[in-house]
Amino acid sequence: MKEILQDLKDEQEALDMIVAGLGGDGWETKTHADWTVKEQIAHIAFFDSMAKLSVTEPDVFGEHVKALFGGQPEAMAQLDVLNKMEYDELLKWWRDERTALIQALAPMGPKDRLPWYGPSMSAVSFATARLMETWAHGQDVVDVVNGNRPVTDRLRHIAYLGNITFGWSFTNRQMEVPKAPVRVELASPSGELWTWGPEEAEDVIRGSAEGFCLVVTQRRHYQDTDLVVTGETAQKWMTVAQCFAGPPTIGPEPGKFSKMGA
Repeated sequence: MKEILQDLKDEQEALDMIVAGLGGDGWETKTHADWTVKEQIAHIAFFDSMAKLSVTEPDVFGEHVKALFGGQPEAMAQLDVLNKMEYDELLKWWRDERTALIQALAPMGPKDRLPWYGPSMSAVSFATARLMETWAHGQDVVDVVNGNRPVTDRLRHIAYLGNITFGWSFTNRQMEVPKAPVRVELASPSGELWTWGPEEAEDVIRGSAEGFCLVVTQRRHYQDTDLVVTGETAQKWMTVAQCFAGPPTIGPEPGKFSKMGA
């Protein structure tokens, strides 16, 4: 747990450094997801708080989930409060909640189970999902405020999630999971080669870890990245890839963003 929690903390702080330097105009800038930067941070902060609640008071968290799925507006009342906070107040609230989350997760074993909005998750997957969401919503912010967020090997956690959710990306859309295996070969920011899938697979995805992570978090269409996607199954996967829970959603159309490296 120590490694993933340190990486989660570092990812949160990388985004914090960007938004902490924004003025009011920056916080109110609309992102491509049609949320303001402030709404993006409020979203992350709210679910970090709910994650902390899952760890520290699972029964109370369960009542929250029941209220949410029951359509009770009070289930999301805290998010409305966050969206109305002053920028510095929201930032402090997020810092406090995310710190409490990491402290709560620290003594847990990697395989300990935690409740969430869908099936329960192992503690290590739980922390990984928080890192993924921070990075993905952080990308929305970086895209519009020109923030300096270096690409790091923390992306391995997201690339891993992207690969293990191959089947989920199809079943979530009530599509048959393809039988053909896919080989994934990604160049890490540090220069290592990260691989998944059998070497002999005819369907292959090659490119940067950043490009792959942008696709599986639905922040870019694969044609706007540096990924080389070979084979019908690989192309289908990259079209529907979704490494996060929830109903199926559609990522950006090709051409919405400049091609990586252009």
